[in-house]
Amino acid sequence: MSTAQRLLTGVGVGPGDPELVTVKGVNALRGAAVVVVPVLDTGERGRAEATVLHYVPPERVVRVVFALNERSDRARREAAWDAAGERVAELLRGHGSVAFATIGDPNVYSTFTYLAQTVGESVPGLRVETVPGITAMQDLAARGGAVLTEGTEPLTLVPVTAGAEVLREALRGPGTVVAYKFGRLAGEVVAALRETGRAEGAVWGSSLGLPEESIRPAGELPESGELPYLSTLIAPARRSGRGEKL
Repeated sequence: MSTAQRLLTGVGVGPGDPELVTVKGVNALRGAAVVVVPVLDTGERGRAEATVLHYVPPERVVRVVFALNERSDRARREAAWDAAGERVAELLRGHGSVAFATIGDPNVYSTFTYLAQTVGESVPGLRVETVPGITAMQDLAARGGAVLTEGTEPLTLVPVTAGAEVLREALRGPGTVVAYKFGRLAGEVVAALRETGRAEGAVWGSSLGLPEESIRPAGELPESGELPYLSTLIAPARRSGRGEKL
């Protein structure tokens, strides 16, 4: 097979509920020669793998270890990325087409972005495509009854791993704020909501679409301790009347 025919497709498989994978996403997963799913070095099954197995037989699924939970040791993280990239490159050379399943959307804070960059350096002529997926904020808005935007309101998405002050700055603005990856900083998120007067109407959720799903008003966020890492928060824009911002 020529290098020009090698195709790496990032497929968004949603936040956890297998019913939220798009028809196009299912077709991309089933159409690839192999489907790669990222796993932690501890080996447990992640959300992407669990979702993929609803649509693809296990013999076509390849588990590749990524340092998904490595935040402090840059050298270890880089080595893990290189090893994962080489494994996917090998699969592309052997099979021609590989789909990589990522939770949410492959173009929103996704592992796929880094993988495609790494593999592209070692597989000349690689074609990279993505299939969009439903994001956690969309699922939480639907399950928690929070409208994301109306009229001319802006929407700001903040990874709290960037720091609580980044979240505070966004909350001081006029639109809806969505916070990702704040499980380890729940107390700081609570403080930021209170300081900016944005706790009312805010909702948080974790393990969306899974048996252990939890969706609650932001006022019930604990002031100490940790939540699941992939917790999501929606703080809707302040609104006083129907259609006021049209």
